Amino acid sequence: MSSSSSSSLPFETKYDVFLSFRGEDTRDTITSHLHKALLGKKIETYMDYRLEKGDDIGPALREAIEKSKIAVVIFSEDYASSTWCLKELTHILGCKERYGQIVIPIFYGIDPSHVRKQGSNGLAGRQLKKRFKDSRDEVVNWRAALKEAANMSGFHYSRKTG
Repeated sequence: MSSSSSSSLPFETKYDVFLSFRGEDTRDTITSHLHKALLGKKIETYMDYRLEKGDDIGPALREAIEKSKIAVVIFSEDYASSTWCLKELTHILGCKERYGQIVIPIFYGIDPSHVRKQGSNGLAGRQLKKRFKDSRDEVVNWRAALKEAANMSGFHYSRKTG
């Protein structure tokens, strides 16, 4: 990590990497493999095993995001249908903007163009708009976050080739 990036962080970091993922899609595949590999290289990594459906993103998770040098976002087929993941993503991108946190997207079994569509006119985007019709600003933020992340340079893995 360059010295200019680390000097822009206004606090002491606790983790080298924060993993953002949809558990049902990737917990037992790419996410657990990546987590194990990072820990094997002595890279301090945060991976939340305790996520419950419908829970709000809590202060401890927000702090873990904020105290991480790098956020790795593992996009999967249903990532954008999880409000938890979307709240996490918007917080991660806020940290990128405010503190210069590095964000690395991984597109696992999904094309970045599909993630961009989820942020605009795609099925997930329409479903979010319908489910959260009273929270229009939040949906607008989620959709913008999906588009922004999908436009970042990252890694693309098919489920067949790993």
